[in-house]
Amino acid sequence: MVRIDVGCDLTYQVRTPTVFLFQIVAARNSRQRICAEELRLTPPLNVERCQIGTDGNQLQRVVVAPCEFQVSYRATVELTPQTQNSNDIGESPISQTPAEVLTYLNPSRYCESDLLSRFAFEEFGQLYPGFSRVQAICNWVFEQLDYTPGSTIATTTAADVLLQRTGVCRDYAHLAIALCRGIGIPARYVAGYALNLQPPDFHGFMEAFLDGKWYLFDPTRLTSTLGLVRIGTGRDAADVSVATITGSVQLAQQAVWATLANHDTDPVDDGSGTNAVSTA
Repeated sequence: MVRIDVGCDLTYQVRTPTVFLFQIVAARNSRQRICAEELRLTPPLNVERCQIGTDGNQLQRVVVAPCEFQVSYRATVELTPQTQNSNDIGESPISQTPAEVLTYLNPSRYCESDLLSRFAFEEFGQLYPGFSRVQAICNWVFEQLDYTPGSTIATTTAADVLLQRTGVCRDYAHLAIALCRGIGIPARYVAGYALNLQPPDFHGFMEAFLDGKWYLFDPTRLTSTLGLVRIGTGRDAADVSVATITGSVQLAQQAVWATLANHDTDPVDDGSGTNAVSTA
């Protein structure tokens, strides 16, 4: 068990009446408990809290008149991840995969697994099935891409990233997801906070469905999977955008963090790939 303090401060210059759809609040499940939480808006406004999608992501809808608009979120999150030896984890036959998981085999807006399936099979199709094969995909993505902030834009897809060989966390996750789906492994995008991430920001990582359970992977290797705090999950980043905005707005300032709560110790992860982590 580890407790992590997470939060963000966002400041916008709102020029026209605008609707914001935020996904910045930490998720609640049996492996992730919210010990304390505060969402503050300046000026004070009504927040409509919604659950959306099959995974029950939390969304906050706010209508804002022209002004300087500030959003502050703080939470202390207790993680109790389930871990096991990755050598014991195989792949789930598609014939036995739960119906709600099957959608994560399909191509999506940013993860064109249909375009990349031939490449995926050539590179990874002959590897031993299981956790190690997904880890091999993530290792390949890490080794082939350069992590370069500002190198991609909102419309960059997994196929684009494969060609240009550079990107940021969401691009690493999108490419790994597309390659997993391309060889028949259900995979999905996870947005969240990452312990001690440098530079501090919201983080995009992934989960693969193996032996009947979702397991975490971070192809960037920027943080331990034991220190990932979930906001929401989806087919790709389009399903868990931090802010979807309808109106004329400029982001003036952003600060994001995730640090250990008082008296907690850093979660141990030797990076060997033998420690499989599940928090779904």
